[in-house]
Amino acid sequence: MANKHNLLLAYYGDDFTGSTDAMEFLTRAGIKTVLFIEAPTPDQLSRYEGLQAIGIAGLTRSMTPDEMEKELLPAFSALKDLRVPHVHYKVCSTFDSSPHIGSIGKAADMGAKIFNAPFIPVLVAAPALGRYCAFGNLYARMGIGSNGDIFRLDRHPSMSKHPTTPADESDLRLHLAKQTSQPIGLVDILTVALPEDEAREKLNQEVEAGKKIVFFDAMYDSHLLPIAKLISKYATKPKPLFSIGSSGIEMALGKYWKTHGMVQSKVKWAPVGKAETMLVVSGSCSPVTASQIEYAVKQGFAPISIDTAAIAATSGIYKTIHGYIDLAVAYINMGLHVIMHTSVGIDDPRIPETHKAFKKRGIKEKDIAIKTAQLYGATLGYIAIGVAEALHLQRLVIAGGDTSSYVARTMGIEAVEMIAPVTPGAPLCRAYAPDSAAHNIEVNFKGGQVGPENYFELVLNGESTI
Repeated sequence: MANKHNLLLAYYGDDFTGSTDAMEFLTRAGIKTVLFIEAPTPDQLSRYEGLQAIGIAGLTRSMTPDEMEKELLPAFSALKDLRVPHVHYKVCSTFDSSPHIGSIGKAADMGAKIFNAPFIPVLVAAPALGRYCAFGNLYARMGIGSNGDIFRLDRHPSMSKHPTTPADESDLRLHLAKQTSQPIGLVDILTVALPEDEAREKLNQEVEAGKKIVFFDAMYDSHLLPIAKLISKYATKPKPLFSIGSSGIEMALGKYWKTHGMVQSKVKWAPVGKAETMLVVSGSCSPVTASQIEYAVKQGFAPISIDTAAIAATSGIYKTIHGYIDLAVAYINMGLHVIMHTSVGIDDPRIPETHKAFKKRGIKEKDIAIKTAQLYGATLGYIAIGVAEALHLQRLVIAGGDTSSYVARTMGIEAVEMIAPVTPGAPLCRAYAPDSAAHNIEVNFKGGQVGPENYFELVLNGESTI
């Protein structure tokens, strides 16, 4: 699959919300980007004129290392065949991962094998999203696109209690060292602030010392361009540079390409206006999402609570979802907007009840987190497509990083393209879903930590905080 579009970058996102986050920052930088569910075929690429970047919205964040290898081997190989200078493995800006689920170390090992670059740069910081790295340690604001307090990752009220990959270490080098045996280095915040020649010398020292993975600190937006200059020297079409990180990678490279006149001017967005019909499906247990659900219900959204334990207790979903579809359709036909959720916060009793239901079915403890993401994603996906088949659904919000990829796949979504900003990290998109009722729906993928309290109201009204 040759790079006929003269692509600047191709990326694989470990979940759907993170993938749309990367697409947003590329698009806002003037880089025409389309996000696909699977590695695109030449026919699929030919539908989009002027492409400069493509993404694959994956689901490795909720996979075991063995499952990741089966998924990433063909995906990385396809991206390498595109002959693009940069190939990026997009991860959450809170570096969600463990040796057993969503292992970033496993992705690094496969990237090193397939791309064979001198080193793998890792940039997790994304100042625009409230994510900061200093001396290898990650700090995160409570809520993206909000004014929440900033916490060291292992003391973050939400991430330290994540049900699947709780953050117990803020030093990203130590965290990643549990997932890979590759030597890990660091270009710290003091080095990033040095003149380019001096910073490059420091980077070269790390590479010459045998560091195969090199983290880059960043605290301010102004730190991103210097990092992009350092890593871009290693990126060519014949030999792509494989990187790992948050959408900080896209932000940094976007600035670099602008300085070289390689992208168009700032994009102007047509107003999208208030949605006539809107459905929210949430598989998130984040306290940020919980407060957004509670706020929206107070503003008149109709809540529907899904009995996840009942669904987990059976091997079939279809028999249990029709009532939820009918209820959502009835509410929307009454002129209401609907929020359907699997939990409201980390303390929702449905979480342990669902866990118990899986254990009763003989599901092993180590597999329950993955089964939960799959269950929530499939359930919400079947409900969303059922609602779309029953009436004209204009706008859909899918909340929850671990479940979003399963929702999109269940709905038959093939690709999405950004049509308007909402809040940093979660654009409003147009879905391409041939032979599905999801075709042309306006869809918004929201990570658990994303957005202010009135987020769902913003999306409903077609408003933006940017």
